[in-house]
Order: sequence, then C-alpha cells, then structure tokens
Amino acid sequence: MKVLIADDHPLVRDALARTVRELDPAAQVEQAGDFEMLLHLALDDSAAPTDLALLDLNMPGMDGTAGLRRLREELPTLPVVVASGQDDAATIRAVLAVGAAGFISKSERPEVLLSALRLVLAGGVYVPARSLDAPTAPTPASAAALLTPRQRDVLLALSRGQPNKLIARELGLTEGTVKIHIAAILRALQARNRTEAVVRARALGLDAPVAGA
Repeated sequence: MKVLIADDHPLVRDALARTVRELDPAAQVEQAGDFEMLLHLALDDSAAPTDLALLDLNMPGMDGTAGLRRLREELPTLPVVVASGQDDAATIRAVLAVGAAGFISKSERPEVLLSALRLVLAGGVYVPARSLDAPTAPTPASAAALLTPRQRDVLLALSRGQPNKLIARELGLTEGTVKIHIAAILRALQARNRTEAVVRARALGLDAPVAGA
C-alpha cells in the first residue's frame, strides 16, 4: 500500500505516518509539505500509483477546498482523506461535498484515524458524527452521495432483514467489512441503529438496487 501524506508541519506528517504504519507496517509513505509537492508526487507517472492521500486542508498552496477540488479533478479515483484542525460541521460537509472520502479532526485519537482509514480503503466514506448535527434531515441526494455502490448493496440486504453473516456470504465480503459498511450507512442516514436506517432508507427511496448495477 502506498500512502501520500501532505501537511506543512513535519511533526504532524510523522505522527500520521506512524498511524498509517500501524494499519500496514509495510506501507510505502511519501510526504509533502505543500500542495504543489502533493500534486507532483500524486501525478508522478514513474512511481507506483498512490492508494490513499491523507492531507491538511490549510497547508500552503491548498486554498482550502479549491486545492482539494483540483486534486479530485486530476485524480478522480484516488481516495482522499482530509486531516485538519478546522473541524466545524460546515467545513466537514464542504470537504465531503467536493468529493473527499473522509474527514478526520487532528484532535481525534489515533484509533479513530485507523478506523476511518480502514473504512475508506474498504471503499466507504468516513463521515464524522459532528457533521451530522444539522437541523435538517438527509435528502435522497445527500444520503446517496455518501454511500458507495457496495454500501447500497449492503443497505438493500438490510432492508430484506438479512443478518451480517448472510450479507457477507452473498456479497463476498468478510463480516468485519460488512460491519464497517453498516457503520457508514448509519452515519449517512443519521440513524442510531440498522432498523432506523432501513426506515429512513425506505422513506428516502434508497432501499432499491442502484440503476445499472
């Protein structure tokens, strides 16, 4: 696994690198101190492709979500997780709206970062609970945007009342991965449990196969 870490503070980069290596001791970690270096490393055709980018929102040259938007345009399939000290709900939602696969506050514990990275690498989107503290309920578009096709498959199985073991067998996943996907579904639908998630999914019209899937 190759991970690109971009932050203008070397100590922060080193701390993030240590956390990544807890996830995969053999991980190849490259570091950048500003947006231009990040872009150079990410677009380097001579190097192995990057599996994940973990970056700060406010490093030099980033210009907030403008830099993130450019990175997503250049590398649309690269999962990007933002790690930032600017962690208000509006910022988190803006980052996710641009296409980030997750947001993690720099004040969070390393275990939270590990869980977030596992979810993203499994194809999910990590949404901090604080970003869901909005007075409005999720809309079909906003909820669907936070769910991957695989998570929609899991949601459909939940709507049929299937247990995790059966979902894992039918979708060719481990039970652990199913649990990760269910956690992402609960966050996207602002649900406290799987029953509530199914009820909200039905109300939003999300308990149906993805078109073309």
